[in-house]
Amino acid sequence: MRAVVCNQLGPLETLVLEERAAPVPGEGQVVIDVKAAGVNFVDGLLCQGRYQIKPPTPFVPGGEVAGEVSAIGAGVGGVSVGDRFIAFTGFGGFADRAVVPALSLVPMPDNISFGQAAALIQSYCTVLFTLTRRTSLVAGEWVLVLGAGGGVGLAATDVATALGGRVIAAASSPEKLEAASAMGAEATIDYEREDVKVRAREIAGGGVDVVIDSVGGRHSEAALRATRHLGRFCVIGFASGPIASIPLNQVLLNNRTVVGVDWGGWTFKDPIGNRTLIGELMDLVGSGQLHPTVPTSYPLEDAAAVMSGLIDRSIAGKAVLVP
Repeated sequence: MRAVVCNQLGPLETLVLEERAAPVPGEGQVVIDVKAAGVNFVDGLLCQGRYQIKPPTPFVPGGEVAGEVSAIGAGVGGVSVGDRFIAFTGFGGFADRAVVPALSLVPMPDNISFGQAAALIQSYCTVLFTLTRRTSLVAGEWVLVLGAGGGVGLAATDVATALGGRVIAAASSPEKLEAASAMGAEATIDYEREDVKVRAREIAGGGVDVVIDSVGGRHSEAALRATRHLGRFCVIGFASGPIASIPLNQVLLNNRTVVGVDWGGWTFKDPIGNRTLIGELMDLVGSGQLHPTVPTSYPLEDAAAVMSGLIDRSIAGKAVLVP
């Protein structure tokens, strides 16, 4: 089988596509024929050695896949060859096949494609965790989403809308804002040309209730100042690069709350809780309340270019590798 391999942490151009022996499932494991593998911002950081986790090399990147079961190990019940599943692999997803624990399998909703399924778990679980576990969104509240044209931003727009929120999408181009509007955003802000604080306050009638910030950098303080009294500022990541420094008096004076969101770390601390969260997500998708975007598909050979495009934000929305 073919697999994208990171032999050393560093430039993404050093990734190679290798031929490897077909995997054999051990006890409690299955082999998935990968139909699509989700590509996320964090995958590129891991390969570059810029993430807080430094995996030993060589390794195959790729944390989430969708596909069909092709082999079943001993002790696995309730699974048949040909069944369609989503699996959160951690590593190993950028390949023709992946070995995963049977316990990590998530049945695919019938109303989405393999590509949608592969790009679903990380971004949507992050946002659902944010809006139901780290804070509680009340129907009718205003939600300001920074980086609304990216994978997490589109998921945030979709989830917040499904939960009854009113979304203001902020992004860096008309194309990204158009995608957010199609996902359900009521209003948009081009933060390369407009003042986020001023426009968000105007749109929301004095300030927003919740900010979802996966961008960081120079837009974070303006978004914090756009929150109303008792507003919640949810920190998801720093896609723009710099980690923002914010004046804490702005938190104190309006009784605002700053909330840290690390869904990935939480999954290891509360795996049972995470299974419940994923179940809720699948119910929302299966019932049609959520609308995962159809991602752009690329071949395995383009793995490095796709990760680079997500890091420099030249690729909008979601992307998957299709073996």
